[in-house]
Amino acid sequence: MKNLKRYSPETAFGGKNERKDLTSSAKKANDPDAKLSAKDRKRIQLAADLGEAETGWDKIKILCSENKLAAISFVVIVVIALMAIFAPAAAPYDPTKQDLLHRLEGMSPEHIFGTDQLGRDVFSRMIYGARVSLVIGLLPTFLSLALGTVLGLISGYLGRTADFIIMRLADITMAFPSLLLAMVVMYTLGAGIVNIFLALTFVSWAGTARVIRSQTLSLREMEYIEAARSMGVSKWHIMFRHILPNCLPNLIVLFTLNIPGSILSESSLSFLGIGAQPPMTSWGLMVSDGKQYLFTNPVIAIAPGVAILILALAFNFLGDGVRDVMDPYLNKQ
Repeated sequence: MKNLKRYSPETAFGGKNERKDLTSSAKKANDPDAKLSAKDRKRIQLAADLGEAETGWDKIKILCSENKLAAISFVVIVVIALMAIFAPAAAPYDPTKQDLLHRLEGMSPEHIFGTDQLGRDVFSRMIYGARVSLVIGLLPTFLSLALGTVLGLISGYLGRTADFIIMRLADITMAFPSLLLAMVVMYTLGAGIVNIFLALTFVSWAGTARVIRSQTLSLREMEYIEAARSMGVSKWHIMFRHILPNCLPNLIVLFTLNIPGSILSESSLSFLGIGAQPPMTSWGLMVSDGKQYLFTNPVIAIAPGVAILILALAFNFLGDGVRDVMDPYLNKQ
């Protein structure tokens, strides 16, 4: 009898520690939040903070505090844009002035990135070339989004014959590699900035049209759309007054994410000689001109190539940040 232990709740499951472990395990099994990873918890908290923000400026401040990479990317884009806008004041030399006595010079305090084969300052040409890269990144992207949005709304809301024709055209456009199709358009129309706008707009509208069509198909079944139809509101008024505003968040995200593609496409076309033409300069054209001097003065080609990389990455990171603001509940795979 002396060796028998007295029964108590503490010893029923092997002691206090084991009972606490079992209790915590049971709570975790019944609590769905306990299964979330730290990354998911952070995203949920970000969504809650953004939902409580009253103004767009508050959302931007929250985004900058949570996504510092997007904030840094925004600063980089603003700096490049300001240098391009105020190029005459920012450039230390005239980008077209030739100095054959100082051709192919290396990096120095007088010429930060050296001089090219004609003695022109590479840094000054890069500042002026940023104008072309930014304009071609923004304008064709905007035009392709506008065209794709209109066609996507018509396809999703009207359906039937219009949907079939527009989607088959989108399938044909997306069946070809975008750069190859842009080259065909450029060889047909000829080299030049305006033709680059048309080519990049023509090859980029299909993706936007598909996104807007899918969203229109779901929105047109909503109760407020049914109420508008029952009141005799016209189809065009419903599409552009009631459905389009609900597509704006996705359009903003698509705009920021499609800009790098336009910049890279322009650089590729200019590199192949069917983009920007002298005396106009662009980063892609500078890489093309400097490729033959990679072993004598590689900075001529490497510097604009790195600039293209930095600008494209900045817009990509900014697009990811904008997506977090517009759709904070999106779970990344």
